[in-house]
Amino acid sequence: MAEPNLQEIHDFLITIARKAGQMITSANPSTVDTKKNSSDLVTETDKAVEDEVSSSLKAAYPSYKFLGEESSPTPDSALLTPAPTFIVDPIDGTTNFVHAWPYISISLAFAHNLVPLVGVVYNPFTQQLYHAIKGRGAFLTAPQIPSSFPKDGEAVDAKYVSRRLPFRQPAPPLQGLSTALVAVEWGNERRGSNWETKTKTFNALAGEDGSMVQSLRSLGSAALNACGVAAGTLDAYWEGGCWAWDIAAGWVVATEAGGKVVGGNPGENEVRVDARRYLVVRGGKGQDEMIREFWSQMKGTVTYEGSGEMELNKLQLKA
Repeated sequence: MAEPNLQEIHDFLITIARKAGQMITSANPSTVDTKKNSSDLVTETDKAVEDEVSSSLKAAYPSYKFLGEESSPTPDSALLTPAPTFIVDPIDGTTNFVHAWPYISISLAFAHNLVPLVGVVYNPFTQQLYHAIKGRGAFLTAPQIPSSFPKDGEAVDAKYVSRRLPFRQPAPPLQGLSTALVAVEWGNERRGSNWETKTKTFNALAGEDGSMVQSLRSLGSAALNACGVAAGTLDAYWEGGCWAWDIAAGWVVATEAGGKVVGGNPGENEVRVDARRYLVVRGGKGQDEMIREFWSQMKGTVTYEGSGEMELNKLQLKA
């Protein structure tokens, strides 16, 4: 098999993302089902977009694997392999989509040998397109805000501009959690040990008896959260419970912007893309110190069924 052409894949994923974005913005989610519980939603649009994306990718790259949220119903089917693989979340932020909150994205990634190499994250409502190729930097392409209002009767001439990430270069130093803006997510697992670890850690991060971050943000899209870290508008993002399709594209964008992705538990300096627990910290002096400080504030560890390590262990036991 020939080596993947990353530039070609990148450009094709952008084309697909824009087409899928039109499907999303023109949809009115009338059929809303639940998966795990009432906080874990899926709509007919999620399924239709994934069908469209998978058909396009399989037609163009028939020998590559496809890993998508709506077509991976079991933990072992969500396991990433070393084969060239497209990793797709048709709507990252379905709950936001259902409530018409425009913080959603289509998340498209390409991985090979378990390494995410291309990432495209597109918010069709704001038309913000984050994109990156490993080793070539990360960028945001978005409409340029007009400097003045058009005259009566004139149409707005929207121009798209690309900016290299992060916005501020060089990135300002990280000065610890007490000056940080941190994204976290509640997830759809609302009881048990993981839930207890999360809520106690949130309290430690926010409270005066802990690190007292400047604020926590729970925005509802893992991919866009990672891109916020890439842009430098967020200092860190901690997540437990999401899947490879939620994080893979944002992983490429964040790391190409100087960010670092480590495990969501203390001491996990290296982590698989399908580990289901992550800490993403923006670039800048003090990055490693920020990671260690964050880990020191955790009140336990998180472990999720379907994580790459867990599923590999199960397969090895069966062998």
